[in-house]
Amino acid sequence: MPGQLENKVAFVTGIARGQGRSHAIRLAEEGADIIGLDICRQVDTVFYPMPDAQDLEETKRLVEKAGGRIHAEIADVRDLDAMKAVYDAGVAELGDVDIAVANAGIMPIIDQGVERQAWHDAIDIMLTGVWHTLEVVTPRMIERGEGGSIVVTSSSAGQSSLGVNTFPGSAGYSAAKHGVVGIMRLYASRLAQHSIRVNTVHPTGVDTPMAHNDEFTRFAIANADSVKGFGNALPVDYIESIDISNAIVYLCADSGRYVTGTTLTVDAGYLVKP
Repeated sequence: MPGQLENKVAFVTGIARGQGRSHAIRLAEEGADIIGLDICRQVDTVFYPMPDAQDLEETKRLVEKAGGRIHAEIADVRDLDAMKAVYDAGVAELGDVDIAVANAGIMPIIDQGVERQAWHDAIDIMLTGVWHTLEVVTPRMIERGEGGSIVVTSSSAGQSSLGVNTFPGSAGYSAAKHGVVGIMRLYASRLAQHSIRVNTVHPTGVDTPMAHNDEFTRFAIANADSVKGFGNALPVDYIESIDISNAIVYLCADSGRYVTGTTLTVDAGYLVKP
């Protein structure tokens, strides 16, 4: 039985590990081929180990195992030219992009002695990086005239006033996750005439190395007041990457053909907890 995304090509950022890897695999399971990129090196303001080239190779293996073709390279979403080069090479190999998932993100919320830079890294990767993704994929989508679907990863923090602290990295994270909602709504309104749909997804904490790691656990124990009020209404501490991947499939397939300009929350009741 054909998948929901048969003969589609998806462009995914932050693909080497975590949610990005899950999204790539899930899209491939539904028939899509994948063009992807990841920075694959440590950002100094990030307190947990970031993915490396071996992680990217593992994503390639898993996408191919799921039945998809994949073109993936190391590139930084802060570098528009580098992103465009990966996109162009992938399109030359696999064909035009129908789906884009702007997923790349970091969580620089713990002071690493470079606080001011943490603000810039958060904004540059999770806000400017999303804009770069849109700038890369939308011109050809419009030119082709066959529509498309773009999904931006925000966060429950993008719909809430809660934050771990007001360190520059945490403030930047919150600002970026709110900011991409504005970008999404702008592009959704302007691209609708071209049958290009744009939406955001808003996860609560996801069980990935970015959100669930020893460093953050130690921070939470040592700073109990900072994390007071966090938690989900449903009795789960973390959700799984596949929960977000399934939401993305819904938005990108015919099931979401008339869904655009929305903020799809997958948060285990985080925003409605008592």
